[in-house]
Amino acid sequence: MKLYVLLFMVFLVIQCSDARYTDWFPQNLVNVFTNKTSKITEYVRSKGRSLKQFYVDNVKSKLTSYLGTDDVEVTKDERFERRFRSYIDDAKATDKKLFDVIAPETMNYECNDEDPSLRMTTPQLIAFHGYAAESHAIVTADGYILTVHRIPYFKNSTSKVSPRKTVLLHHGLLGSSTDWIMAGPDKGLAYMLSEYGYDVWLANVRGNTYSRAHVSLSVDSSAFWNFTFHEVSQYDLPAVIDYIMDKKGWDSKIDYIGHSMGTTVLFALLSTKTHYNKVLRAGFALAPVAYMTDIRSPIRLLASYSNNLAYLLKLLGANEFLPHNAVLRWLSKHACEINKIEEAICENSMFVICGHDAGQFNKTLLPIILSHTPAGASTKTLVHYAQEIRAAGKFQQFDYGPEGNLLEYGSVEAPEYQVHKITLPIALISAENDWLASDVDVTNLYVQLANPIEHYIVPLKQFNHADFLWAIDAPKLVYYKLMQLLAEGVTYSARNKHAQEFT
Repeated sequence: MKLYVLLFMVFLVIQCSDARYTDWFPQNLVNVFTNKTSKITEYVRSKGRSLKQFYVDNVKSKLTSYLGTDDVEVTKDERFERRFRSYIDDAKATDKKLFDVIAPETMNYECNDEDPSLRMTTPQLIAFHGYAAESHAIVTADGYILTVHRIPYFKNSTSKVSPRKTVLLHHGLLGSSTDWIMAGPDKGLAYMLSEYGYDVWLANVRGNTYSRAHVSLSVDSSAFWNFTFHEVSQYDLPAVIDYIMDKKGWDSKIDYIGHSMGTTVLFALLSTKTHYNKVLRAGFALAPVAYMTDIRSPIRLLASYSNNLAYLLKLLGANEFLPHNAVLRWLSKHACEINKIEEAICENSMFVICGHDAGQFNKTLLPIILSHTPAGASTKTLVHYAQEIRAAGKFQQFDYGPEGNLLEYGSVEAPEYQVHKITLPIALISAENDWLASDVDVTNLYVQLANPIEHYIVPLKQFNHADFLWAIDAPKLVYYKLMQLLAEGVTYSARNKHAQEFT
C-alpha cells in the first residue's frame, strides 16, 4: 500500500513539473525520484517471487507431507479417493458400517414446518394448484403395489374428458412423482404438459414413498428390497403401461419421458420385451443413463467394491438405501468439502450423487425438495449402478458373480442389454456438466439406437443432472425443446431414418 502511495506522489510531482512550474521545481530531482521508484518496484517484485518460491520449497512441501500427500501435484480428487480407501480399511478393522466413526450421527437441516405444502402428497400438491388429481393403484406380476398419479386434463378445462394425447413421466433414482411438480405450475414439467394438452401420468417405482406395499411381503423384509432397476423394467414399467393402455384403449399411443433411472428402465425394457417398442409412440430421455464409463459422481468410489456383493450390502445396509445411511453422511460431508455448496443441499443424497448447479438452483424450492427427496430406493439398485461403472462400458443385468450368474442366468457372466433391439424413436437430451450421464456415454448410446430422433445438448455448460427437474431456466433450456420434439418427434425420426437410408 505504501508503494502505491509513493508512486502516486511521484506521478503528481511529474505532472506538476511541466513548463509552467520549472521555475520553482528542478527537473533533475524529478528524474532521480523516478529512477529510485523504479528500482524500489523491481526490488519488491523480485522479493515477492523469492518469497513465493520459499513457500513452495519449504512450507507447502512440509504441509503436504504431513497430510499424507508427498507429491505436490496430487489432485483434490486423488486425495479424496485416498482418504476413502483409508476409511474402508478402518471399517474392516473395526467391523463397523462404513464411515460411521467419521460422519455426523444426524442431519442438521430441518425444514420449515410453517409451510403446509411441505407435508402434502403429490395429489394434494396438484390439487393445491387448482388441477384435477388422481391416484391409481397397480399390482405388478410379482406382487408389488404401485401408486401412479395423474393429471387428467388441463387446469381450466370445461370438458372433464381426458385428451387422447398421453404422456408417462418416470422419475429417477431416489425420486418420485413429486419431482415433476415441485417447481410449481409455471416451471413444473407435469403442469406444462397438461396445459399443452396431454393426459399426464406420473409413475412411482417399487419401494419409494408411494409404492411401499406388496401383496405378501413386509416392507421391513429383505425379500421386499431384493430388486434393482432390472425388476422395475421387467415388472413395474410394463404394469403401468398396460394399465394406462387399458384405460385409454389399445389404439392409443403413449409418449414416454424419463429422467436418469427413468431412462435406464426404458432402455432395459425395450431391449428385452421388444413388443413395447410398438406400444409406445416415442421416448424422450432426460439425462440418459445406460453406459457409465465417464462419471464424476461420488458413487464411482463404490465401483471397485461392487464385485463383493455381501460386503458392500453390509457396508451400505442390506435393504433400503436410507437418506440417513452412514455412507450418504460421509459422501455428503466430503462432496460438500470438494464443491463448497450449502450444507443443507450437501446433506441430501440426491445432490450428493447427482451434483449441484448453484447458478440454476432455485433456493426457494429447497424446503419442498428436502421434504420429498430422497423418496427411497433399494441398496441393491445403487450396487447395480456401481457394477455398471466397474463393467467398463457394458450395460448389463445385475452381476451375482460367476456361480450366482450360473444359477440366475445359466452363464458365468451377466447378460448385456441388447440396445440395438430398441426400435422406438428416441430423443436424448443431455448436459455437459452431468455427473452421471457424460457426453462420452450418451454419445455411445445414441450411435447404437436404431431409430434416433435427436441428441440435444443443453446450451449451458453448468447445467447438471438434477437441473432437468428444478433449474430456474429448465423451461427455456429444456422443456420448450422437449415440447417441440414431442410435437414432431415420430415424423422427424422417420424422415431422418429415410434420409440416412438413401445417403
